[in-house]
Amino acid sequence: MTRILVLHGPNLNLLGAREPEHYGSATLDEINASLREVADNADCRLEAKQSNAEHELVQFVQEAVSQKVDFILLNPAAFTHTSVALRDAIAASGIPFIEVHLSNIHKREEFRRHSYFSDIAQGVISGLGVHGYISALYTAIAILKENRRES
Repeated sequence: MTRILVLHGPNLNLLGAREPEHYGSATLDEINASLREVADNADCRLEAKQSNAEHELVQFVQEAVSQKVDFILLNPAAFTHTSVALRDAIAASGIPFIEVHLSNIHKREEFRRHSYFSDIAQGVISGLGVHGYISALYTAIAILKENRRES
């Protein structure tokens, strides 16, 4: 069975209440429920994790290797702009991933426009709110199916 890991970075546990003008009104639980529904319909196993701690996100990525995770959807949140450690963990894992952002980081403050992940990601989805996560999941599933056909 295909295994997909969704990693949510710092402060995303506050979704629904935190700056809805940037992040929308959906809670993290609602986003994860929507993703699980799509994954279940595609016969995929989806696990979602959130942490405000950089070292925990690094650990989740390292564990994903031994758990044979096929794909990662990553919203590094504020770590997008600061975390070489998380970038190194993702790069070392060899697991393909899509970088996801609820808000359009290019319409935000200058410091938010730089990502330590975009250049190693399969793709980046930014500014589509919850739809960005759903689009990333559908894309990951399609990429994995395509790769299996080619193998």
